[in-house]
Amino acid sequence: MRAALAAVSLGFAASIAGAGSGNAHEVFVTNERDNTVSVIDTEQKVVTRTFPVGRRPRGLTFSPDGKILYVCASDSNAVQAIDPDSGKILHDLPSGEDPEQFSLSPDGTKLFIANEDDALTTVVDVETRKVLAQIEVGIEPEGMAVSPDGKTAVTTSETTNMVHWIDVDSLTSNDATPVGQRPRHAEFDLDGKRLWVSSEVGGTVAIIDVATKQIVHTIEFAIPGVASDRVQPVGVQLTRDGKYAFVALGPSDRVAVVDAQTYEVKSYILVGRRVWHLALTPDQSMLFTTNGVSGDVTMVDVASLKPVKTVKVGRFPWGAAVRPRAQPVADRK
Repeated sequence: MRAALAAVSLGFAASIAGAGSGNAHEVFVTNERDNTVSVIDTEQKVVTRTFPVGRRPRGLTFSPDGKILYVCASDSNAVQAIDPDSGKILHDLPSGEDPEQFSLSPDGTKLFIANEDDALTTVVDVETRKVLAQIEVGIEPEGMAVSPDGKTAVTTSETTNMVHWIDVDSLTSNDATPVGQRPRHAEFDLDGKRLWVSSEVGGTVAIIDVATKQIVHTIEFAIPGVASDRVQPVGVQLTRDGKYAFVALGPSDRVAVVDAQTYEVKSYILVGRRVWHLALTPDQSMLFTTNGVSGDVTMVDVASLKPVKTVKVGRFPWGAAVRPRAQPVADRK
């Protein structure tokens, strides 16, 4: 999975480098209350278009080639495959009840979907549009991740407070690791040796050794002047160079900057209200935060670790995904 993900990332980054001007990207943001996706142009720093999707959109991701956008339409009980250039819904994929987050296998063939209401992980073949398996996990599954070598998937269960380990070849759950209260997001590091898991109510991030499935470090957060019960970790993004981990801290309205090698919290970045999830441009130059209550996205310069712009989107933005900026219609061949 690591090698496959690295190849996908390098290919995707190369396509970005060749698309339009140097840092021309589009950020696709799900608006949970509006049933829409907003698209931000990172050079203009404005929303250039908005298109309708299914009810209560949350998680989203691109196919490895960037030509299909997958969106969890939670209240429509579907994962929608969308043409990102036109916003047209191409088809729905079966997803199980209440899909919230998902993770695409590195080769782009399988979606692993957390079904919050059914305590299941649904695995879908994106080509045949068939369900390959429904795997029992803990209560209220939310976070999903697939390892870089494509061999392991994980689901976090919010009520059971566990990470469930899934063997991708057999599509069976083979182990579980207890973590802090209400785990929300899981993220493998680039070499696949560590898994980062945020616990919203526990107020921590667990670093798990993938080989042993044991927690090797727990990160805690303390923000001067902010009550501890408002520090609620959700989204996590790791830079490819292994330098930083960015952690969205919910109603504290901050993103923590963590040294990804020592696990030391270096600083906090003030963003919009109730920061939820995060996305990085493939060149790692810009971080985007979805701020649910304030209905906007904060653009953060990674080099300076400073916010540079806040862009208004729809109501209750939830997830974000980045791709090269599409060419104007007149310029397409």
